[in-house]
Amino acid sequence: MAQFELTMPKMGESVAEATIIKWTKNEGDTIKIDETVLEIATDKVDSEIPSPFEGKLVKKLFNENDVVQVGAVIAIISSDANASVAETPKTVAPAQNTKSETDSPVAAKTEHVDFSGSDKFYSPLVKSIAKEEGISLDELDSIKGTGQDGRVTKADILAYLPNRNKQSQTTSSSSAPVAQKTEVKSGSSLGVPENTVLVQRPAVSVGGGDEIIEMDRMRKIIADNMVMSKHVSPHVTSFVEADVTNLVQWRDKVKKDFEKREGEKITFTPLFIECVAKAIKDFPLINVSVDQTGTKIIKRKNINIGMAAALPTGNLIVPVIKNADQKNLVGITKDVNDLATRARANKLAPDEIQGGTFTLTNVGGFGNVMGTPIILQPQVAILAVGTIKKKPAVIETPQGDVIAVRHFMFLSLSYDHRVVDGSLGGSFLRKVADYMENWDVTRTS
Repeated sequence: MAQFELTMPKMGESVAEATIIKWTKNEGDTIKIDETVLEIATDKVDSEIPSPFEGKLVKKLFNENDVVQVGAVIAIISSDANASVAETPKTVAPAQNTKSETDSPVAAKTEHVDFSGSDKFYSPLVKSIAKEEGISLDELDSIKGTGQDGRVTKADILAYLPNRNKQSQTTSSSSAPVAQKTEVKSGSSLGVPENTVLVQRPAVSVGGGDEIIEMDRMRKIIADNMVMSKHVSPHVTSFVEADVTNLVQWRDKVKKDFEKREGEKITFTPLFIECVAKAIKDFPLINVSVDQTGTKIIKRKNINIGMAAALPTGNLIVPVIKNADQKNLVGITKDVNDLATRARANKLAPDEIQGGTFTLTNVGGFGNVMGTPIILQPQVAILAVGTIKKKPAVIETPQGDVIAVRHFMFLSLSYDHRVVDGSLGGSFLRKVADYMENWDVTRTS
């Protein structure tokens, strides 16, 4: 009976670790080829890890909520010599020679870096924040955790920092906490830009009939990112109303033939993305980021457009169309449909939600006419498109003005006023609307 290592797979060039969120198999369970063994999470993306071979799960080397480095061995699976193998796995020593979880070098590195005197588990990010803020082991152990088994999360330690500074100045703790703010010494250690100001959450009372709902992991990440973005970027939103009659009529005319020819349904999203990509080419300073010092502008070479997608859980994820300006409408449509489908099925790879330089969100999908979206850092702008409605409009003709029924849509652009002024933001928004209004109704694709 051979034994094989199941390792944490590589999930993208920029992904170095993942968190185990659920084991779907227990020790002793039989596993088939491509059957899911565990579920992992990296940033916003949850993924399933299938087994590349048949066998029995002998040993789990990590627990749920442990953070594991890419390439680390996460489980030992035994397999018959004649069992089918999806790919050639690495054979390991017999089970009695396999190190336990507590003896594993990878486990030791993950759980006890700089905090070997504690019996508690701390994620690498929490330890990094503690080290940066000068928090001792005893002080870290004293922080009340809200994670599973009382573990201290990123949100816990960030919420603790303002109270810590307050307690160093006064010993009084009888009064209700007062909202304060503290400057982060190094934004990079917290995953937010340097000099970001973090504000303590106010105390909230709970009534007898109130229901308390614990945020899931993705909602916590979204909440942190949205608060951080509003602190980092002074948001300004501009609006324009576009007559998209040509665009609507063209899509109605070609959608059946398009699906028959390309095997893809064409929605309005690919059309919007094409118009946005063209406008970015005209106004490249919309396609920028501000570095962590807040004094340098990074002008992006590639135009990578993220599209906000609502998930069945109610959360939001933003897969990215890479190099959107270099693709024709067919290519953009295929990417949009593929990413949207896999986003809803929780099948996106980590790299597919990274590298965006501009974001499009369709609030019209919920029947909203407009919105004021929050910028997805480190981008400097995000465009919201509202629902398309028929309206009477005055049309100028050689024979005089006439009233006709037209299709209108509001566009709203939120932008970072540190680097995007009203002139640039308004001109870019107007250009996007122009491309939509002047859509060529004679084009075939």
